[in-house]
Amino acid sequence: MRSRPLLSVFPALTGLLPKAALPVVADGESAQGGIGAPAKTACDWKADLPQERYRVLFAEGTEFAHSSPLNSEKREGTFICAACHQPLFASSRKYNSGSGWPSFWEALPGAVAFKTDYKLLMPRTEYHCSRCGGHQGHVFKDGPQPSGERYCNNGLALLFIPRGEPLPTPR
Repeated sequence: MRSRPLLSVFPALTGLLPKAALPVVADGESAQGGIGAPAKTACDWKADLPQERYRVLFAEGTEFAHSSPLNSEKREGTFICAACHQPLFASSRKYNSGSGWPSFWEALPGAVAFKTDYKLLMPRTEYHCSRCGGHQGHVFKDGPQPSGERYCNNGLALLFIPRGEPLPTPR
């Protein structure tokens, strides 16, 4: 009988399965998400984005808690992916979770895709922009009603567009 690495059976042991799978993106590989996704490689995004944004979006990094000015953003508008400019969250779905990161209780329909992350050994649900694959954050089941979910987002992965201003052209 062949033995399997422990992490390969972890989902079965915990009973947690990913909502949807996303490919892992490495330098030179396609960073495509869903339909209409930009045909950009991770190298292309690296050239287009500041280093810290690239680290969060395409190397799945995390910014320090309480470091984003978007934590205190209270205006009406839309939060978009900082890479491809796809709208991800309506400001009406944002709330103060006390976590130190911008938090939302619901994403716009079809805006994000999910995968299971084992970086902390316990499975977590990670979510990415469904268009470009840019890492946004993790979703937890401790949010407010009606969804009961908390989308804990890296501020560097988002841009805020106030209501009444045009959304930028997707890239």
